[in-house]
Amino acid sequence: MTEITSKTIQISSCDIHFLETGSSGRHTVILLHGMKFQAATWEKLGTLQQLSEAGYHAVAVDMPGFGSSPPCAIHQDAVLQHFIRENRGRAVLVGPSMGGRIALEFTIKHPSSVAGLVLVGSVGVQENRDSLSAIRVPTLLVWGGEDRISPLENCELLHASIPGARKIVIEGAPHPCYLDNADIWHSELIRFLNTLD
Repeated sequence: MTEITSKTIQISSCDIHFLETGSSGRHTVILLHGMKFQAATWEKLGTLQQLSEAGYHAVAVDMPGFGSSPPCAIHQDAVLQHFIRENRGRAVLVGPSMGGRIALEFTIKHPSSVAGLVLVGSVGVQENRDSLSAIRVPTLLVWGGEDRISPLENCELLHASIPGARKIVIEGAPHPCYLDNADIWHSELIRFLNTLD
């Protein structure tokens, strides 16, 4: 039975809630969330359990103003930097939609802190298009073939711009493609993470 712990820490006077599972030894995986979701989404979907069983330490964070983290003026980068520092090494960032934008922009600004990047229907791609080629970390792109929020052209732009990026398009899937296709999502995520060891 996978143990998932609910915790709250204070970062710059802001209370940040997160869920944690797995033991250290392999890369820490930091899971962000979309605009309509939260850390608990990763528990309900089974992603935290899958990561723990695969030997990874996983942290699902409620960003300020979402889930169980109250609104706060702290910059999103500061939240991620704290969790990466706490885990004493580079982390893999997983970001769907809004979380993808946070992960993408963090990787552009702090490349030495990131061991891998997983973007799922990320928004903010066009706004960062001039900086995409600077990303040099292993990257997995997962997109729904019928994504109407972040069109497939965003996935194609990322794939063409980030050297070595791997692309998975789930045919017929909508924007939150990982929710409707959990088996595909989990197998592709674990497969990608295993290449980073």
